[in-house]
Amino acid sequence: MKHAALILAALMIATSAAADDGEPPSTGLSVFVNASGYVAAANAAEFYSGRDANPNKINYILHSDRYGPQIWNRLVEAGRISPSAVGQYDQFTVEEFPPKMDYRLAYQIGLGIRYDYNSGFGWLLRFDMAKLVAQGGFNLGTGGVPLLGSDQYVTCGIFGKESRYNIDLAIARTVALNKLLDLELNIGASLVNVKVEENAMEIAGATYSILDRTYGEMPSTYTAEYDYQNQGRIGYGFFATVAMGYRVRGIGALKLFYTCRHDRIAFLDRKEWGWQHAFGIRIEMNNFSFL
Repeated sequence: MKHAALILAALMIATSAAADDGEPPSTGLSVFVNASGYVAAANAAEFYSGRDANPNKINYILHSDRYGPQIWNRLVEAGRISPSAVGQYDQFTVEEFPPKMDYRLAYQIGLGIRYDYNSGFGWLLRFDMAKLVAQGGFNLGTGGVPLLGSDQYVTCGIFGKESRYNIDLAIARTVALNKLLDLELNIGASLVNVKVEENAMEIAGATYSILDRTYGEMPSTYTAEYDYQNQGRIGYGFFATVAMGYRVRGIGALKLFYTCRHDRIAFLDRKEWGWQHAFGIRIEMNNFSFL
């Protein structure tokens, strides 16, 4: 965040001269909504990989007597394995994981309020929500024995779904470039709440949830499944935003913005720092004032 602060200070200095030639920015209370593309740091996606170090494990589903026979039968019916090569479900092993899980490009929406002073400085409070999908894969095998013909592995997919909520508080600086255009700069801190909604694997066209609903026990015909408890936790972070605004007389402004975040994303006992990026559009309405 040190670098973001230096960039913010440099941009303020570089644009201060332009303020003399433009009309003063709007002051008082504003409300706004925004929508953006959201690029999440890949390291947090490893939570959904299904490895044995994670709370949601591929092997707990693959080797359970509740789901293992279903998976074995489906692979036989789909012509992916030979019963003579793989006689029963507990022979399966996870042979190989991809180099890493990754997040798809996501969307983020939000709303907020801000207050600007005559000096060009102000503050803002913003609430954002992003829907994320983590994706990856793994290979099923039996320790080197061909599963069907010369095929050594069955390639399977794995994914996770989460909602990510940000509460941002920032200092804002707005500089009028001319009668129509403003340059806005923000720097602030945020709370980040993660809600894990799904973690599942895809085998031979079927989807099997691997979310832990048995409190760390392998599911079986004799174990009860409980209501799922959210595995996400509250983290925190810092961010900087730069925006270019076009004034709409009598209404407010239309702005294009870029936000760079450095967040501590938290899941149960796993915490990951990472850089997140958002590119989007914001609509502001500033025809308000405090009474």
